[in-house]
Amino acid sequence: MTEKLQKVLATVGFGSRRTMEGWIESGRIMVNGQVATIGDRVGIEDKIVVDGKAIMQVSQKHRHLLYNKPTGQICTRDDPEGRPTVFNRLPKLNNQRWISVGRLDFNTSGLLLLTTDGELANRLMHPRSNIDREYAARVLGDVSDEQVQALTDGVLLEDGVAKFSDVRKGRDESGANQWYYVALTEGRNREVRRLFESQGLTVSRLKRVRFGSFFIPAAVKSGRYIEILGKDEQDLYVLGGLTPPPMIQPRKGRFNR
Repeated sequence: MTEKLQKVLATVGFGSRRTMEGWIESGRIMVNGQVATIGDRVGIEDKIVVDGKAIMQVSQKHRHLLYNKPTGQICTRDDPEGRPTVFNRLPKLNNQRWISVGRLDFNTSGLLLLTTDGELANRLMHPRSNIDREYAARVLGDVSDEQVQALTDGVLLEDGVAKFSDVRKGRDESGANQWYYVALTEGRNREVRRLFESQGLTVSRLKRVRFGSFFIPAAVKSGRYIEILGKDEQDLYVLGGLTPPPMIQPRKGRFNR
């Protein structure tokens, strides 16, 4: 069985299908020693080379994780400052690689989805997906009704207009800090913090608590993960607008130790 070259490259995790089409058109991809062209189809036996480096096609089943990221970790594989990375905490893979569905910054904790399916990751991250991301934010000071209105109407940031789709008051704390639950359908860099900063407010703690229909299970403590299987895996593909794979019943022992 063969598939379109751009789909295979996207599934391995190089980028979206449209991005891969651009790479093909620019001559960066070779198949069996020949420069690839749009429309090429490949099978598992074909040799694909990207920028001079041969890639291993994925023939095994994709895997997916829900990780409860603590603060003090980055979401990239390498860091010039030598800071800990979430990828050091994940299961080792053979001929696959973990792809982070978006990022949480160094000082943000909470729900992080990871997958070996590049096409799924790109669908989940794409702005057109309109998937809600919900955060618990501890804010220094009370947020006025006028500020809430501004944050839901939209404010102009340096990279365009941004807004929350929902703002709810959370639990009360003694002192100057108050908790708020906010939701938005984008994943721009530090967007939650920058939105509050636009109103002269400072976020002292930030945790992502939901991505679409996925929440952090109570048993998944900070720094731990759970493998997404069974109906949850099917729901993940539906969330990304893709056809789910055949369902395999979850096995016991899904939590990491």
